[in-house]
Amino acid sequence: MARQDVCVGRSGPSALRNATVYHIGTSDTTKITGQSSMMRYNRLLAVLLPVCGGCVVVNQNLDPTSELAEARVKPGITVLLSDSLHLIRGKRIGLLTNQTGINERGTSDIDLLRDRRARDANVQLVQLFSPEHGLRGTEDRPNIESGVDAKSGLPVYSLYGQQTMAPPDSILGRLDALVFDLQDIGTRTWTYVGAMVYSMRASARVHKPFIVLDRPNPITGYIIEGPVLDNSLANPEDPTPGRPGLAYALWPIPLRHGMTIGELALYFNDVMKIHAELRVVPAQGWRRDVWFDLTGLPWVKPSPNMPSLQSAMVYPGLVAFEATNLSVGRGTPEAFQRVGAPWLNAAATVALLRDREIPGVRFYAESFTPVNPTDGKYGGQTIPGIRVSVTNRSALQSARVGATLLWAINKTAGTRLIIDNRGFDLRFGAPAVREALLRGVDPDVLIDREYKAAYAFRERTRQYLIYR
Repeated sequence: MARQDVCVGRSGPSALRNATVYHIGTSDTTKITGQSSMMRYNRLLAVLLPVCGGCVVVNQNLDPTSELAEARVKPGITVLLSDSLHLIRGKRIGLLTNQTGINERGTSDIDLLRDRRARDANVQLVQLFSPEHGLRGTEDRPNIESGVDAKSGLPVYSLYGQQTMAPPDSILGRLDALVFDLQDIGTRTWTYVGAMVYSMRASARVHKPFIVLDRPNPITGYIIEGPVLDNSLANPEDPTPGRPGLAYALWPIPLRHGMTIGELALYFNDVMKIHAELRVVPAQGWRRDVWFDLTGLPWVKPSPNMPSLQSAMVYPGLVAFEATNLSVGRGTPEAFQRVGAPWLNAAATVALLRDREIPGVRFYAESFTPVNPTDGKYGGQTIPGIRVSVTNRSALQSARVGATLLWAINKTAGTRLIIDNRGFDLRFGAPAVREALLRGVDPDVLIDREYKAAYAFRERTRQYLIYR
């Protein structure tokens, strides 16, 4: 399947061949070259926008993976050690990573950067940094302590206290380079991207190279969904004592951005004028239309409540419900695939949802019991719930799912639904959309309006895209 951009209108996606093709040079995997075809893209965009609500995909199979593209992918850490070792040869390096920083065989970056190949190149891994959830990804709380990694004996500096923070200049100053390897989830709200931006800015400040080991976008790089984060909400700045940071709401980008974390690094380094000495080591073999479970790479939970790719697929649409009095399934094996509350009229809400015929998903009224949920919502209670089951991932529009859920629950719950408006908006991205949904405006109309801004973002970011 060729690289594509996709219009995900209310009836499903339609493919639009990308107007820009990028190549990774075999002799230098950190070099990005590109050639644009703006006239062709503008003609296609002019046709696309008026018809985006009428695109159709029909498939009766349950998530038919046999029809999807596959690839054998090697992540950036493998490419670094086999092809781009010169970037760290003879250097004292720090590593910002967690349990997702592994190669295609499941071996940790921490071990790989201390094995014979690294030692022969006189690479010295001397400092670890950990993001939210800690070095091993088991923590789901604030104030994660720094310490010593029991397995490697290396010092670990935690970048997560009350919020995501930048690494201190005093530690970076003792290094020759900082290497970054964390799995993104393809959604604007992921704090690992904030950790990357803050660390990239800190590296630039002390004039140290910042090396990103790239990984696939697990929910593909060819579907883009709004809303784009409202400018009034975005905060790209580092946290300070007088102003908290927003690692999950950095910049006006779509909810589902369609980029890898390496591509985001290139984009943010430019538009935020960070001016880091940035090197992105691409993943080998990945294409934009390949889902994570078809890459051959092992799935490792990127956070305690992201148990599966199925959760990652629905997460963009459900993450905003963390700012409501609904559970999103934390404390169950299907976190972010369901919502529920004691007051929820699940049957009536599901009836409304089924009438909408949202492509790519089915809704079921299904009770569940959160066990020790880290959000503190309804622990030990069996509560009415709505499960979101993906039937066709290529047709799935998670933002549309989230918008329609809010619209339907508000209709059946009334004043029992409580929303932290700012918290919801920081995640979903658009106060005007939330307000309109709560007034009862058709969610399809609202979400269809968001695609113009989402595709404008894709046009602005083509020069940063690494993969076909």
